[in-house]
Amino acid sequence: MAIRNLRYEGDEILKKKSRDVEKIDDKLQVLIDDMIETMHKYNGVGLAAVQVGILKRLIVIDLYDDKGPIVLINPVILKTKGEQEVDEGCLSFPNQFAKVKRPAEVTAEYMDRNGKMVKVKAKELLAQAICHEVDHLNGEVFVDKIIPGTLEYVE
Repeated sequence: MAIRNLRYEGDEILKKKSRDVEKIDDKLQVLIDDMIETMHKYNGVGLAAVQVGILKRLIVIDLYDDKGPIVLINPVILKTKGEQEVDEGCLSFPNQFAKVKRPAEVTAEYMDRNGKMVKVKAKELLAQAICHEVDHLNGEVFVDKIIPGTLEYVE
């Protein structure tokens, strides 16, 4: 396992759309482990492959509960419900935080790291994290969605 280099604000790759993962092989498993280690090093809740410079539809999320990290390969948001106003930050935008409107609930489908299809109904922080990371896969970043006047820079 290794810590990968993060891509930061201004890096063109963050605006690019990620491609579907075609096969789950040893190389992908190494990437998944590296992404989890990188996310934990920087105390992130989620990390998309594009944030470490790889245009694949791959996300890792850890809510730091007793369930451990979740791996989402080729995630698709099937449906959203409600709305929540949340404080958000991003590992690619260090020390920047703002309020963003996100769905209160999302239903998403993805493959886990073993290739098994999973459907999840997520609420609150997990719903927020899935939406934030899927945005990354689509070349969108949270600073494009902030509620005007709420962006703060924290040292």
